[in-house]
Amino acid sequence: MSSDDTVRAREDDTVRAEEIAATFDAAAADFDRVTPDVWGPAGQCLVFQAGLRSGDTVLDVGSGTGASALPAAVAVGPTGQVHAIDLSDEMLERGRVKASERALLNIEFVTADATTWEAPSSVPDAGYDAVLSSYSVFFLPEMDESFARLLRLVRPGGTVGVTAWRETALREYATTFLDALGPHLPQPLPDLTAQMEPAQRLDTPDKLRGWLTAAGTEAVEVRELSNLIPATEEFCWSFVLGSGLRATLAGLAPDVVEQVRTDFMTLIIDRGLHTIDASTLVGTAKVVGFGGPDKLRQ
Repeated sequence: MSSDDTVRAREDDTVRAEEIAATFDAAAADFDRVTPDVWGPAGQCLVFQAGLRSGDTVLDVGSGTGASALPAAVAVGPTGQVHAIDLSDEMLERGRVKASERALLNIEFVTADATTWEAPSSVPDAGYDAVLSSYSVFFLPEMDESFARLLRLVRPGGTVGVTAWRETALREYATTFLDALGPHLPQPLPDLTAQMEPAQRLDTPDKLRGWLTAAGTEAVEVRELSNLIPATEEFCWSFVLGSGLRATLAGLAPDVVEQVRTDFMTLIIDRGLHTIDASTLVGTAKVVGFGGPDKLRQ
């Protein structure tokens, strides 16, 4: 890649990061509204499967409002610490409020880019005991390279854990929403194939297991979390507004958005969609010999 191509790629990454931050800043309230049904169960499962212990130091990447970061803070206790980072400060502020309400003093929510994050001096020289990323690793630019960098923040023998959508998850739901949205758009949505490709590389147990192994980890474990949520009108619309789907509504007038909602719910009923498949893969692995945060500064 030429120097000009490198600059353009970095500029594109910056623009995409800003777009993601803006989408999830706007989505924060609705994102939080569906946490008990979606983000929360996956976050709890991830923390449990990661086997966090009292005193551990944890980095939670793309932490949102704290669905995995907060249970991680509980798991590591007052002698441990959790750094929860995200591009969206609106999301993080909700996490800060929750941590305060629960009197959790061992967690810090920081607006930061995971691709440039460096462990602060409070992290042991060997590195974090665990790095977690729930439904966010596929948002990272150059996913493989960004993930490899995160692994170098983990001590040898430490844990990395991710959650990703299972192959069939959200398929009927998203298709129904896009069918309702389409007639109201001034022009068709751009082809989303490239944006979806990173998530699709992780959407079966074999794919996720192979990806973690190829990253240089060992003792890989992948479990499936079945999560079939009743398709109530409140949940169906809150999940649109509280997820990446919200970006498709950008620029539409409020009355048009309300018509999309009406058409969406009509299609949900007409198609007999009684449950939303939010099934998730939870993958954990052990990190071998990356050398801790100081390695990134060499």
